[in-house]
Amino acid sequence: MTLTLYFLRHAQTDYCVTGGYCGSSLNDPGLTPDGMEMAEAFARAYQSFEWQAILCSPLKRTIQTTKPICAATGMDMKLREELKEINYGQWEGKHPDVVNAEFHDDYVRWLTDPAWNAPTDGERAIDIARRCSRVIEEVEQTYTNGNILLVSHKATIRIILCELLGIDVGRYRDRFAMPVGGISIVELAARGPFIHVIGDRSYMSPYQRSLPST
Repeated sequence: MTLTLYFLRHAQTDYCVTGGYCGSSLNDPGLTPDGMEMAEAFARAYQSFEWQAILCSPLKRTIQTTKPICAATGMDMKLREELKEINYGQWEGKHPDVVNAEFHDDYVRWLTDPAWNAPTDGERAIDIARRCSRVIEEVEQTYTNGNILLVSHKATIRIILCELLGIDVGRYRDRFAMPVGGISIVELAARGPFIHVIGDRSYMSPYQRSLPST
């Protein structure tokens, strides 16, 4: 067997509907009722998997997404600070149009290269990549094979995928779609990371897949 990583983006929050920036510094919303149903749907679809570990960001939305699969499998939830979402600094809770108006120069620099330019008083992609690499190293050092579930966030998962594939993390916003509740599967094979799926939501109902997802 090989070691396979399952990256799950948390289920729907209000910010997934409105499109406001929701990171890790100020806002910590929970799931919407639809989001709770998404989390339950994931648990039903994946409860028969033999999980070696379930690692989770400590934010409310990821914890609520993870609880159903832990309840269904009897697995413990291992919280990891490194899996938190990007810190959006002064942009937290604001819509991109508002950010562009209030922090235009910072916004343009961030859009151009988020690897080395942070949201105002926020976090660069290169720093997120560094903290997340500690979790990947922990997993590789602790487990030699089997399935590992990592429940995290949109930007964080895309940055991890860039790192695993050798893609400039400054391009994370340009390379992968990561819909709410999407699951991405990466096999750590003998010749390097092998991507099986990115942002899959086939476990959801048609109604759930039709919901807004920013």
